[in-house]
Order: sequence, then C-alpha cells, then structure tokens
Amino acid sequence: AHGMSELIAQYIREMKLSSGFNRQRIFEAWDVVSGASRYTIDRFFRDGMLYCTISSSVVRNQLYFQRDVLVHKMNECLAADELFENAADGSPAIKTLVLK
Repeated sequence: AHGMSELIAQYIREMKLSSGFNRQRIFEAWDVVSGASRYTIDRFFRDGMLYCTISSSVVRNQLYFQRDVLVHKMNECLAADELFENAADGSPAIKTLVLK
C-alpha cells in the first residue's frame, strides 16, 4: 500500500510533467509571496530566472527594492511544497528576479 502523495509524485515523474508543474508552482509562489498578482501582466521562467511584467510602475519600484527578499521567500515556499521537484544539485529554484 502506498500513500496518495507518494503515488502522485511518482506519476508526475513517470509522465515527465515535473518541469511544467514546477513552473506553475513557481508562478503561484510569486503570487503568494509578492502580493502583486493583480498587477502582474505576464510571467516567464527559464534557467533560474523569473521574469515578471508589472502593470504599475509604483508597484514595480517597490518590488524592485525587495527582489532579494522575494527570491529568498519564494525559494522557501517552494522548498516547503511536497510536490515541487528540486534540482538534483540542491541549488535554489529561483536565482534571479527580473521585473519589467
């Protein structure tokens, strides 16, 4: 007998869905940690860099000065997520935040 969380994680690995699923978890972490989901027009993630397009210049400036804290909190949020598949070398998922 296996637990449901174990079966889901195994299914995600076998079907090779982890990269797309991880991307969605990263976007959710951005929404939760930043609090700027209503101002976020577009998000893009590649090679450890999260690009976010913000509609308000005031909000973008406030977030710009909090980039390091936001990256740290998002990585903590992702580390606590059971279904997020971390890199094999143990490096953080998000290395840089770029605000446009």
